[in-house]
Amino acid sequence: MKKESFISAEEFERRFDNGESILEYCDLSKVESAAPEHKRVNVDLPLWMVKGLDKEAARLGVTRQSVIKTWLAEKLG
Repeated sequence: MKKESFISAEEFERRFDNGESILEYCDLSKVESAAPEHKRVNVDLPLWMVKGLDKEAARLGVTRQSVIKTWLAEKLG
């Protein structure tokens, strides 16, 4: 029995929610990695900026790096 090549979005979601395989309805030739590539960069900052970042990181309960990445993503996104 030949399977259908296209299904509605509602049918796709229903099958996914029911744990059925949906791969036959996906174009895997265009799949990209969900994990973006990383590039390490070094930035020299004045001490007052580092202290400000540390203060904000402590307030949020996260790392300094998390604050920097979040702020950069907001600005660039």
